[in-house]
Amino acid sequence: MLDDDRREALRAWLARQLGAGEVTLTDVQPLGGGSIQENWRIDCVVAGTPRHFVLRKDAAATIASSRSRSEEFAILQAAHHGGVRVPEPVGFCQDETVVGAPFALMGLVDGVALGPRVAKDLSLGGDRERLAECLGRELARIHRIRLPRANLAFLGDPEPDPARAEIAVLRGKLDALGAARPALEWGLRWADRHAPACSVPTLTHRDFRTGNYMVDAAGLTAILDWEFAGWGDPVSDLGWFCAECWRFGRPALEAGGIASRAAFYRGYEGEGGGPIDNAAVRYWEIVAHLRWAVIALEQGQRHLSGAAFSLELALTGRMVPELERAVLRATDPKFWSV
Repeated sequence: MLDDDRREALRAWLARQLGAGEVTLTDVQPLGGGSIQENWRIDCVVAGTPRHFVLRKDAAATIASSRSRSEEFAILQAAHHGGVRVPEPVGFCQDETVVGAPFALMGLVDGVALGPRVAKDLSLGGDRERLAECLGRELARIHRIRLPRANLAFLGDPEPDPARAEIAVLRGKLDALGAARPALEWGLRWADRHAPACSVPTLTHRDFRTGNYMVDAAGLTAILDWEFAGWGDPVSDLGWFCAECWRFGRPALEAGGIASRAAFYRGYEGEGGGPIDNAAVRYWEIVAHLRWAVIALEQGQRHLSGAAFSLELALTGRMVPELERAVLRATDPKFWSV
């Protein structure tokens, strides 16, 4: 994976970044689970002490909505500073000669993140209602990060109407993909007509779901994957977490396939988030299905383009009809006025 020259370049960069004269690389191994970015485990000895890190860089083919690694690292730093349970931000390297691309380095956190396993393996995460409460509290801490934030200036100004801005982005992506999807067009039209107002924009994770946090046997260990984060309506994160498409075959457990919606809401409101407008959350759950459908089309296109041959990407692209059915069920005129 790394030739001798690049191993030495990485070792030297680590020594400078950590302020340690003596650093020995003992192992560099790829980590599974990243569908968009490439993650490596870095084991080393720093001044006689074993240390373990994760190196995160762009995969061979990514998607346009993913932020750069430098921007994602700055967001991770802001979350860490705000008390959110995240891996320790260690450093960012812009020099492509070290490992072939710019990369971020963070502390290694123990645990499991794979969504289907977390949802179904009850030996993980401890008490599931408590886990959902804990995740609600972490999300409330994320939403306490608000403007002005000079270190997040690259995020630009928040949209005055986040829901309709999201719809416009999704429509643009469908057009760019050349995808004719009448059910998604219907859903986007519905979402445009029912868009709720946003009272106060906050930092939003934009992929806060089972599969993007880590747990061990006792409970939560870290919130991961900040590559989509930006200013937005905080309710959108609640809807994304509770959306049926992220329950991994456990539809009755409305909080991410792990616990009750009430427990998740309780943690969020208990940490100062909210008050929660349940109708607005339900709206953002529908938008979550629309957005995930567009991302699935993008992921499938990465495979079809030949840029990243992958069975996982190909299968992701084939999830779209299921998501379209969910949108049509949720926007049935029997339940919503049109």
